[in-house]
Amino acid sequence: MATIVASAARTTSTRNPWPGVVALAFAASIAALQNTAVVPLLPVLQRELHAPLSSVTWTLTLSLLVAAVATPLLSRFGDMYGRRPMILGALGLLVAGSVMAALAPSLEWLMVARVLQGAVAALVPLSIGVARDVLPREQLATGIGVISATMGFGSGGGMILAGLASGDFHLVFWITAGISLVAVAIVAVLVKDSAPAGPKGRPDLAGAALMTAWLVALLLGISEGGSWGWTSPGVLGLFAAAAVLAAVWVVVERRVAEPLVEMAMLVHRGTVGATVASMLLGFSFFTLMTGMSSFAQVPVGTGYGFGASTLQVGFFLLPSTIFMLVISLFAGRIMRRFRASSMVAAGSAITALAGLWLVVAHTSPAHLYVATSLMGIGLGVGYAALGTMAVEHVDPGKTALAAGVNALVRIVGGSTAGAAIAAILAAQPGVGGYQWVFGTAALAGGTAALFAAVYGRLNRATVTAPSGR
Repeated sequence: MATIVASAARTTSTRNPWPGVVALAFAASIAALQNTAVVPLLPVLQRELHAPLSSVTWTLTLSLLVAAVATPLLSRFGDMYGRRPMILGALGLLVAGSVMAALAPSLEWLMVARVLQGAVAALVPLSIGVARDVLPREQLATGIGVISATMGFGSGGGMILAGLASGDFHLVFWITAGISLVAVAIVAVLVKDSAPAGPKGRPDLAGAALMTAWLVALLLGISEGGSWGWTSPGVLGLFAAAAVLAAVWVVVERRVAEPLVEMAMLVHRGTVGATVASMLLGFSFFTLMTGMSSFAQVPVGTGYGFGASTLQVGFFLLPSTIFMLVISLFAGRIMRRFRASSMVAAGSAITALAGLWLVVAHTSPAHLYVATSLMGIGLGVGYAALGTMAVEHVDPGKTALAAGVNALVRIVGGSTAGAAIAAILAAQPGVGGYQWVFGTAALAGGTAALFAAVYGRLNRATVTAPSGR
């Protein structure tokens, strides 16, 4: 079993910390739900808001981009000012964004709402930081596993929610707003925060702006490569701009006193395995989920696809949700018996198997049910351990920041998925394009498994990641 670097002076209290941890797990599931609920709604948004699919796809990508920036930024604020206020603030933005999205009369209005919703992604690393403060050492892996696993369950639940709402995106966002408001109340009552983990400092706004800029340039170039041409001046210019901005961002992060992302932590032997595995598993998950949803909704007359409604897509994803829920209930027991890196490797490999299955078998609904079952098992196991793998070799004062970096790279991987799918299908329309989509997801999952296994073996002895840049 993995060795977790625990705080020498953990807060002691007679109060039972588990109701608060369960409340945070519930909130984390909503943070995942609000993103995946949009995936099967993309054709609906295209129709009702009179916009091309390439534009409505940005309702998902834009939220993930905001999440990529907000996650390390709010994690840093959590270390500076306390995690509970940041958690409540992120949930408050989710409520406001959900109400705004429910009332959206246009695509532009909806995109602004999705910007507000994207900030809630920071809730996962912040919750892990709180769990590390309040749980005894012997229960820490269980707590992190529960929070991480329910995040996977929420991802599947978003697809189910969209289906049960019969594709009514207004209703989906009203339900999300109501659930989020309940989460605010529960967290406010049950979650107690310790003193801020780090000294006061200045937020790295320059780093946040630069990271946003290079991510936008990269994703726009990928998503438009198929339609503009991969060698067109516009696409090449976007890739060049992304490279230059990323290089400037790295320089700034290495020189600023309080960086948005600590580069040393990002590439250290103790964390790089979790970093790469998280990014690739996030990419594999969103590629599989978005690809299956789109494939299932292709009209039957095209010779492939099943002409499914959003409700039917929800049923296709139901096995995935059930498996994630069951695994989250047993995450604690599993985490006590197996190393985090072994679980991430196994989960990633099973997720890759789901992609491979769809490459060769995609002609009947039964094939989708098999794939979603494999995906649910893989993500349930992998996500339950990712949080622990990310922080087990990190100084206790940097827990939320390390978890934030891990969530950041997972979100970056996920945000790349939409652009990659658009590029693949533009270059290879028809069933062959979807086979490439599923094959790409399988390759990412297999590579994630390899990194988790290799670095898990290298880190058998406790390796503490540096706290400097």
